[in-house]
Order: sequence, then C-alpha cells, then structure tokens
Amino acid sequence: QVQLVESGGGLVQAGGSLRLSCAASGRTFSRYNMGWFRQAPGKEREFVAIIRWSGGSTDYANSVKGRFTISRDNAKNTVDLQMNSLKPEDTAVYYCAAGGYSRMQNEYYYWGQGIQVTVSS
Repeated sequence: QVQLVESGGGLVQAGGSLRLSCAASGRTFSRYNMGWFRQAPGKEREFVAIIRWSGGSTDYANSVKGRFTISRDNAKNTVDLQMNSLKPEDTAVYYCAAGGYSRMQNEYYYWGQGIQVTVSS
C-alpha cells in the first residue's frame, strides 16, 4: 500500500515557477513508476509527466515539455514536479500517482488527493 500527499501548490503569476512535491508512505515506493496528472475546471484529467521507478527515463505531455521537469528521490520517498514559465492554461488540480509507466490513468494504482495550482494572467 502506498499513500501519496502532494504539496507546494498555490497562486502564481504567468511566467512564474512552482515546485510540487509528492511524499509517499510505504517501503515499496522505489518499485513504482510515478506520474503527475492534472484536471482543469470542466475538463478531463490529463497526463502531465512520468518518471520510471529508477529515475532513468521520463516522459512529458507536449503542452509542458521544456517547461516542466519531473524528478524523484527514492531515499526520501518523494517525487517532484518543477514547473517553470507557467501559463494560465496550466491552472488545474495536480495529482501524483503511482503505478505503471504509462500516460493512461487506469495503469496507476495509487493517487494523491490533489493540489490546486492557479496561474494568473
């Protein structure tokens, strides 16, 4: 069993940066690939980024590529999402998830409760 708790969200102006962190409980964290997803108001939840269990590979949605960076520290049981050059369209509730190395939400076993990110224009 893995429990996930996101932190670091908030309000930022367009062009600014935020760093989200996801803390995991459980000794099996390092076995899981970790993803970040987001859900904007009135929209479906969508894939943002993923990092393999080893940290050896990553994948990003086209909309965030070059602006967001996902990283993990298996010793600390954390996965972070550094978000730079934020745009108003990045406004959403962001979720971290643990599971398969996939952009598909149904490949993930565990989800955090989500955290709000708001980017003002």
